[in-house]
Amino acid sequence: MSSMFDRRKIIKRYKVVAYAMLAVSMAILVKIIYIATVERSYWMAVASTLTKDSVDVKPVRGNILSCDGRLMASSLPEFRMFMDFKAGGEENETRDSLWEAKVDSICMGLHEIFPEKTAAEFKTHLEEGRAKGSRHWPVWRRRVSYDVFSEVKKLPIFCLSSNKGGFHYEKFNARQRPFGSLAKRTIGDLYGAKDTAQFGLELSYDSILRGKNGKIRRQRIRGENLNITQIDPVDGADIVTTIDVNMQDLAERSLVDELKKVDGNVGVAVVMEVKTGDVKAIVNMTKCADGEYYEIKNSAVSDLLEPGSVFKTASLMVALDDGVVDTTYKVDTGCGIWDMYGAKMRDHNWHRGGYQVLTLPQTLEYSSNIGVSRIIDKYYGKTPEKFVQGLDRVGIREDLKLPIVGYAPPRIRMPKKNKRGQYVNWSKTALPWMSIGYETQVPPISTLTFYNAIANGGKMMRPRFVKAVMKDGQVIKEYQPEVIKQSICKEKTLREITTILEHVVSQGLGKKAGSQSFKVAGKTGTAQISKGVSGYKSGTMNYLLSFVGFFPADAPRYSCIVCIQKPGLPASSGFSALVFHNIAEGIMAQSLKLDVTDARDSLSVLVPDVKGGDMNAARQVLAGLGINTYLDWNAAASKGLPVWGTARMNRSGVTLNKGRQLANDIVPDVKGMGARDAVYILESRGVKVRLHGRGKVTAQSLAPGCKIKKGDVCTLKLEI
Repeated sequence: MSSMFDRRKIIKRYKVVAYAMLAVSMAILVKIIYIATVERSYWMAVASTLTKDSVDVKPVRGNILSCDGRLMASSLPEFRMFMDFKAGGEENETRDSLWEAKVDSICMGLHEIFPEKTAAEFKTHLEEGRAKGSRHWPVWRRRVSYDVFSEVKKLPIFCLSSNKGGFHYEKFNARQRPFGSLAKRTIGDLYGAKDTAQFGLELSYDSILRGKNGKIRRQRIRGENLNITQIDPVDGADIVTTIDVNMQDLAERSLVDELKKVDGNVGVAVVMEVKTGDVKAIVNMTKCADGEYYEIKNSAVSDLLEPGSVFKTASLMVALDDGVVDTTYKVDTGCGIWDMYGAKMRDHNWHRGGYQVLTLPQTLEYSSNIGVSRIIDKYYGKTPEKFVQGLDRVGIREDLKLPIVGYAPPRIRMPKKNKRGQYVNWSKTALPWMSIGYETQVPPISTLTFYNAIANGGKMMRPRFVKAVMKDGQVIKEYQPEVIKQSICKEKTLREITTILEHVVSQGLGKKAGSQSFKVAGKTGTAQISKGVSGYKSGTMNYLLSFVGFFPADAPRYSCIVCIQKPGLPASSGFSALVFHNIAEGIMAQSLKLDVTDARDSLSVLVPDVKGGDMNAARQVLAGLGINTYLDWNAAASKGLPVWGTARMNRSGVTLNKGRQLANDIVPDVKGMGARDAVYILESRGVKVRLHGRGKVTAQSLAPGCKIKKGDVCTLKLEI
């Protein structure tokens, strides 16, 4: 046998065969990788043109609308355009000659559509693809809208079929937001070209917005591929949100302006409609590397931070509702530092000697840590579980079950005992610090929901983000306002807490949130932010500055929370209170409906001028207009008649206003007037006017009653 087979020769042959097979395998593998990566888009396009038994047809994704029907997210087609320089076969001389004749016209047309690139640059780019014989050469690197795509498709060669001219495209259903990044984290977004939701309402209501795929069967008849519909696609339905675009824009601008002033890292602002729980605006801003603020996280629903002093309202509500204290209760806060089981509790003014003795309402008005913690520790220190059960009762621990991916419910632990009756997750300092907003984690949306319940007469509403689902203009499903708790406390407790919150703004630490036009109730909050395992004492301290409240306090329509996270001092809740003030003032100004009579200036003359003539006839006309006439101004004033309802005539028949002789050469007193009226009166007498400030005139540089000289200039100071 050994003479018949030469082992060495056979092994050499085996090696040659093995190496050849390995080389072929490697070549095949390289080709597979090349097709799967470089040529993937082309072959996918080719595959889509081949006859299949059935092909999925994607539906149009539904729109997301604001509360008044404005588009906040919509699907629009976008295209990427390519050239196949081998269309019609390798030796297609007709195509090549046509290309040579039309390439300059094509490039000039492309330059007119895309002016940022010259015709010469387009020609160089396209000729490069032609030289490489590419079958999928991009005409333009980015996606284009349908209008732009239609213009490109009219150009020479591009207007031919893909088999003849080589021009082909990929179509995408791109998600567009007409209002840009407004409420982006709440509205949501899709992953690039895929119809796959990333976050927000896009993800939460994906099954409604997406619709259902249809199917077509492709059949070749007489040399042509015909599409025969088997199942029609069902387009997605629209969802109508509770977001008010105007309020959202107002809240975003107010918050970002303040964040820039105080160099804040994160800012949150949420506006809720009291009666329904509708979220009218929700802003989540984070400072990024470029120093600008963007919505990259829905902090309002997901941030679990210690809320600080805004939590004190819930603590005292529990105590008042249990009847262990009343509003006359007094507590000694000492010099601003109090020993709590070996730990030092401080009030914000401890370096100024503290508040000494405070009544219960004053502990909230001045946000006394010592006052609130001593009250709660005295009556619940031995039974802390009773206090936490009270927090359950008032709703601050409620899981709101919001339809926003990433929502985190509050985390406020319940004391637990072992078999020997000892607390296993509790310490003596836990309750005092929990009562003032530490050792708890509550997202801003939960804090706002609690305060909204106070504004709503004790009825707690679940925050609502979507009102209805619509299809073809018809409402097919409604999401009604949902009550979580009919009452969070007794009526007496609610009245007392509401009054205290009004005093926080009118005479306490929340004055910056107040308004001269309407009443505001609310609570300030300042909390140090723990840095995880590093605790509260690692480098620069971070602070959470909050204000939460509702307006108008005597007939609440909206509640609002503003939270600002910032590093270092100064750390004042007044920053957040000022944002709240701007939002509240803006919302009330937008929704204010005035009677036409309210548009008048308080010092305007709203009676007709009575010229010289028959005074009896003048009186008859004025009486017909409902205007009383008196020869003496004092007589009218004594009857309590308003200025604009009385015409006073002197014996020569000239109308006077408030007893002043309207002489044209005397400087009038315009204090208290609006700018428009003051300027008109002064300039009508030849006096030039300069304005400083806005509002009503509080001072004028030319004294009233002085003789007017030619060229006089009067500077008016205006204040709100």
